[in-house]
Amino acid sequence: MHFEAGPLLKTINSPEDLKKFPREKLHQICDELRQYIIDVVSVQGGHFASSLGVVELSVALHYVYNTPYDQLVWDVGHQAYGHKILTGRRDHFSTNRKYKGMSGFPKRSESPYDTFGVGHSSTSISAALGMSMAAKYKGENRKSVAIIGDGSMTAGMAFEAMNHAGVADSDMLIILNDNCMSIDPNVGALKEYLTDISTSPTYNKFRDELWNVMGKMPIGKNFTREMASKVEAGLKGVVSKSSNLFEALQLRYFGPIDGHNITKLVDTLKDLREIPGPKILHILTVKGKGYELAEKDQTKWHAPGLFDKLTGEIIKKKVDAPTPPKYQDVFGHSIVELAEQNPHIMGVTPAMPSGSSLKFMMDAMPHRAFDVGICEQHAVTLSAGLATQGMKVFCNIYSSFMQRAYDQVIHDVALQKLPVVFCLDRAGLVGEDGPTHHGCYDIAFFRCIPNMIIAAPMNEQELRNLMYTAQLPEMELPFVIRYPRGEGVMVDWKKPFEQLPIGKGRKLKDGKEIAILTLGHPGNFAQTAIRNLRSEGIDPAHYDLRFVKPLDEALLHEVFQQYDKIVTVEDATVIGGFGSAILEFMNAHGYQSQIKILGIPDAVVEHGSLKELHQECHYDAAAIADAVKTLLGKSVLEEALA
Repeated sequence: MHFEAGPLLKTINSPEDLKKFPREKLHQICDELRQYIIDVVSVQGGHFASSLGVVELSVALHYVYNTPYDQLVWDVGHQAYGHKILTGRRDHFSTNRKYKGMSGFPKRSESPYDTFGVGHSSTSISAALGMSMAAKYKGENRKSVAIIGDGSMTAGMAFEAMNHAGVADSDMLIILNDNCMSIDPNVGALKEYLTDISTSPTYNKFRDELWNVMGKMPIGKNFTREMASKVEAGLKGVVSKSSNLFEALQLRYFGPIDGHNITKLVDTLKDLREIPGPKILHILTVKGKGYELAEKDQTKWHAPGLFDKLTGEIIKKKVDAPTPPKYQDVFGHSIVELAEQNPHIMGVTPAMPSGSSLKFMMDAMPHRAFDVGICEQHAVTLSAGLATQGMKVFCNIYSSFMQRAYDQVIHDVALQKLPVVFCLDRAGLVGEDGPTHHGCYDIAFFRCIPNMIIAAPMNEQELRNLMYTAQLPEMELPFVIRYPRGEGVMVDWKKPFEQLPIGKGRKLKDGKEIAILTLGHPGNFAQTAIRNLRSEGIDPAHYDLRFVKPLDEALLHEVFQQYDKIVTVEDATVIGGFGSAILEFMNAHGYQSQIKILGIPDAVVEHGSLKELHQECHYDAAAIADAVKTLLGKSVLEEALA
């Protein structure tokens, strides 16, 4: 599909083209860039409000800096659409997040302008600092800029990087894009601190007057800047003690300034480019700027899907019958039900209350459900602390984000046998967000930790029952429940809770000659495959293991004693995962069956629709059926079809 860019934007194929325009044309370029993003995303989908909020900043950065020699590092990357369009990818932007198309995040292999691959938050300052230190070591006059949001600033990693930057004598700029939002509204003391800086009328009025006066003084430019800086530093200490936070880290603080004033941004960035040393520029922006509905409801419009750009109506799939709910919503509603029954239940999530649906409990029981900001490590150890006091904590973290808190799971939870319930949303392939968000590794990295219980529901009812089981008083170990992104399979899902025996699977179907063992949601792919195979005279057995740790050894003995050909299916890496656990069991007990492991391969899986990716990774229904046929062999198939 072709999208027509505005008259100025369509001539910009690189930052060098942008630099040819006079400053007075930058306003029009910003308008055209914003409209182009609206045009494409409304039809093709993707993240939306974040990039609208940094249109002016994107233009100003590429106008002032010598990119890609000067290196821009975008935090997370939700906001990098304008950056991509300005750096030679305008005509490919319609393939954004599509299978084999452009990535939705900055990606080093995609463009030299994407200096660092991102998808998880709070990495930009560390990466830009590393680039700056390398430039200094090599004697290069290369500038490094980290663009980080106030939501990402809540992560400990950002403070660790700033703490180092202040003493590394690095020539880098940190741009703090302050819009009071990540995906959901920001929380915590840092939000209050930034609000204090940005709203202090005394400080802001005096600061503006100071710079105006000093700029008119007939003194050398360097002396003026140095003198003004000293006066402003003293002012910060007098007017707002809290505004010394960045200065205490030895970062020269500038701002706050209007992040939508392109002229002011260009002037400020030009000045800061010439000031050596580590510094931070605080800009104030509006997420969703330029699209009224996105400005008013920034969480909803973070990634709204397809919509009518004129009316703002979000286009929903037409369905003829009721559809199953998303797994995340089953979690959200079920935890409220459980918490009404069990006063010891609490909920914790690191900055994803909407994505995880913990928002339902936060609305119903705000004193028992907490968004702790973008800090997975803190979320895990906070949950451990609550668990020491008898609380049953459901710590809901996306599978790929859980990677960031691995040490805390081992050291603070598993070693102490604390019964924290880890609900891993987005486990398995997630689709268009791609490799930074695929939940490939949780089975492998949790399975090797002692004292862990690891389970995966095949459907919504199983998720409810696993949650119910995990919060029972007798559950005294960490309990992992992994489930996928998106819709389940049950329309009528709200059944009474039922306790499930730990480490016990279930036989769903008897069969002949071959067995299919599944864990979690892919069991539904297997059921489709089995229906198709039956029409060809092939009749596999099907077992849903439910638990990968502990394994149902009694059930597995039954399987291996009856079948010498086995297919395992999982929505996780085949290295060290569910299939590996079955192989280990077979080896430990001396069985000699043939096993075919299906799941996510030992390779980086790019972005695309779930259907496309399941097919590519060979564990959709067709791939399962093919694996069964391959193991049975040609002669068996000929006999079955005879």
